[in-house]
Amino acid sequence: MSRVANNPITIPAGIEVSMDSKAITIKSSKATSKELIHEAVEVTKEDNMLRIKPRENMENADAFAGTTRALINNIIIGLEKGFEKKLTLIGVGYRAQTQGKKLNLALGFSHPINYQIPDGITIETPSQTEVVVKGVSKQLVGQVAAEIRAFRPPEPYKGKGVRYADEEVVRKEGKKK
Repeated sequence: MSRVANNPITIPAGIEVSMDSKAITIKSSKATSKELIHEAVEVTKEDNMLRIKPRENMENADAFAGTTRALINNIIIGLEKGFEKKLTLIGVGYRAQTQGKKLNLALGFSHPINYQIPDGITIETPSQTEVVVKGVSKQLVGQVAAEIRAFRPPEPYKGKGVRYADEEVVRKEGKKK
């Protein structure tokens, strides 16, 4: 039995949940999100609680129940509070700036990088070396942050590059004479 799926999900005030046999739709004042429900999982709504149970005699039903519970919980958290990832640019001349739906990055290449911001994501640049990715979808926020980081991942010798704010880069020792 999945320990994750055993925990019921509390539906906070201001969030509306509607279900049919194949999908669950969650609405808030910010946005609407829909999640497909696997046939090995049964979702029931009681008062302001959602309970997820695996169906009997189905292979991997416990795993699907735990995954479904985590996905639905992340949607509710995202619609209520939102998700954010902070990135830091470390290096001489490394800068970030938002212009409308584009993020302009100067990362030491011969050309600037113009990253098109996808729908459902907002990017803020509190300073020239900080980038904050915000959104409702945990998956999309993580994906966008990973794409920005991939333009110049931190290198191990000087530590230059784009890194997550809480990331620690293991430094290597340079050449010895």
